[in-house]
Amino acid sequence: MATIVQCLSSCAALDSKFKVLSLKGISSSFSSASASSSSSSFSTRRGSSATLGSSLSYSQSVSQCIAFSSGNLRVQKPMRQLIVCEAAAPTKKADSAAKRARQAEKRRLYNKSKKSEARTRMKKVLEALEGLKKKADAQPDEIVTVEKLIGEAYSAIDKAVKVRALHKNTGARRKSRLARRKKAVEIHHGWYVPDTAVAAAAEAVTMAA
Repeated sequence: MATIVQCLSSCAALDSKFKVLSLKGISSSFSSASASSSSSSFSTRRGSSATLGSSLSYSQSVSQCIAFSSGNLRVQKPMRQLIVCEAAAPTKKADSAAKRARQAEKRRLYNKSKKSEARTRMKKVLEALEGLKKKADAQPDEIVTVEKLIGEAYSAIDKAVKVRALHKNTGARRKSRLARRKKAVEIHHGWYVPDTAVAAAAEAVTMAA
């Protein structure tokens, strides 16, 4: 508001400002002598000065961001310059993230070894049972060797379940599979004689597995 009032006061004093005008390095001054020489020439020069004054901007008005254009008051807002800063993404992981990655990799390898050991023990038991089943003159004492391998497989499965490399239900299912295969071999050679209904159900489950 104070700027507009000051601008209006400057508009009232245009007659005093028309004495000295400058436009692109060209200046025209009106001396008091030439003003007293002829009133007609002064009025002509004053008219031309007024014409030039309508398209000029005074330093005081420019400094206050006020400009005159075609006799209208126009307030110019200062232009704002924006500075954009780009921050590069960090290429190195944080220490905590790197530690978690190392721990995860160590656990993965440990769990993998436990699951692999359980599968290997089961494979040895199944191969031994398959060979004992195909052997025609097999003796009941030979099942002891297979039972030792079954115990090792059970131990490996229990360790994998303990460290949560295998689910407890998965471990129970695999141990049950080995026990069913062993019983099927014993039934095949006549070392074990269960009830008829139970034997039929066990044989059906064994064939399905």
